[in-house]
Amino acid sequence: MNPRSIGVFDSGLGGLTAVRQLRRLMPSENIIYFGDTARVPYGNRSRETLLQYARQDMRFLSGFDLKAVVIACGTISANCLEELRRESAVPVTGVVEPAVERAAAATRSGKVGLIATRASVGSGAYERAFRRLDPALEVRALACPLFVPLVEEGRCRPGDVVIETVAREYLAPLREAGVDTLVLGCTHYPLLQEVIGGVMGPDVALVDVGAEAAGACRDLLAAEDALADRPAGSVRFYTSDRAVNFQRLASLFLGEEAGGAVEQVDIFQYG
Repeated sequence: MNPRSIGVFDSGLGGLTAVRQLRRLMPSENIIYFGDTARVPYGNRSRETLLQYARQDMRFLSGFDLKAVVIACGTISANCLEELRRESAVPVTGVVEPAVERAAAATRSGKVGLIATRASVGSGAYERAFRRLDPALEVRALACPLFVPLVEEGRCRPGDVVIETVAREYLAPLREAGVDTLVLGCTHYPLLQEVIGGVMGPDVALVDVGAEAAGACRDLLAAEDALADRPAGSVRFYTSDRAVNFQRLASLFLGEEAGGAVEQVDIFQYG
């Protein structure tokens, strides 16, 4: 048993979908969440900039008594995971490998789609992970750069003409390719599951990278006998931009009221 907290970070609010799954799977755990809302989105940044941002995020979280970190950011997981693992004193879980394992097991036709940020797609990390598991899989990856800012603006519900128009345009090549499994390669994208599912159709399985990362973290802690044993855990929220903006949308991502205070952090002091 280990009562220390789990740290989670993302470029913005999307990582709260991973927090939602962590709370579902491990309700006794305390969670420290940092959303780098001042610099969202990460998806169009260079790898050098991404590594700089990720190291600052990790340095902030390292100030807490943590037992594990979940990188709830597809872009950072795809571009910087190995460096962060080498530099971290605690286990670090990303979103790429767990989601790839789920998708490879789920596909019936061997045709898998991936949607993510430009930086995630450009890294080739998902494709490499698929090739390691099964070189015969046919993987089609597409960048969807407008999804993150639209979700951050709350434009994510079915019936919203803007997000539905963008989704149909982005996803058309994957429909034409006949994929039967689609990896939602960014933790913002679960908020678009209904929209994406409506475009792709009921026969396409959607893989939530945040949910898979949460499951991988649970398995890791269970294997080390490091799960907490308390009646209920808590979540503490930190952001690099105005806390009021964070609170406005946090409940949407969490699927419940975001209780507790949100503290603004000067992330640049961790450079």
